[in-house]
Amino acid sequence: MADKDYFVITTNVDHMFQKAGFDKKRLFYTQGDYGLFQNQHPTVQKTWDNEEWVMQAMAAQGFVKNADGSFIMPEDRKVAMRIPTALIPRSPEDGRKVMPNLRSDDSFVEDEGWRRASAAYADYLRQHDGQHVLYLEIGVGSNTPVIIKYPFWQMTNDNPKAVYCCLNYDEAYCPKQIEARSICIDGDTGTLLREWL
Repeated sequence: MADKDYFVITTNVDHMFQKAGFDKKRLFYTQGDYGLFQNQHPTVQKTWDNEEWVMQAMAAQGFVKNADGSFIMPEDRKVAMRIPTALIPRSPEDGRKVMPNLRSDDSFVEDEGWRRASAAYADYLRQHDGQHVLYLEIGVGSNTPVIIKYPFWQMTNDNPKAVYCCLNYDEAYCPKQIEARSICIDGDTGTLLREWL
């Protein structure tokens, strides 16, 4: 994708697009990110990168870091699944407890980074309105179709130059209105992508 004009909107919160090398300025994690903490009681509308804390917590539990950056538990140790009290993460703003920045209720923090990504996605859509666009939906299920699936269908319907493509296991379908400009492929996404590459 490096030489393509793209933008990624995702409901995944696993930080994998960044780990895979996608440009952070072309990503919108609508539902949050495991790589961020937020205040448990969001009086402070900010998020904080939690990588340093995760590394400390893993080490405190006895995990050992491999050369590739992954962690393993040596066979001679048992996983404690505990960290010292001093490592309980706290907000740098007010010292309150923190939690992962995940949309689960009305306490989800849409901080400046989230708003900037949302605006970048909206700008991208505006700049490409009426142009030849591929709306590539990968693995979007029925859990939150209003974030990606339904908007992609609507934008494809509204733009005669657009094509909708869906890769999904047991959920590859589209409305009849856009069938002629849609590609729906049923299968395991990982397998499909490996075969194509």
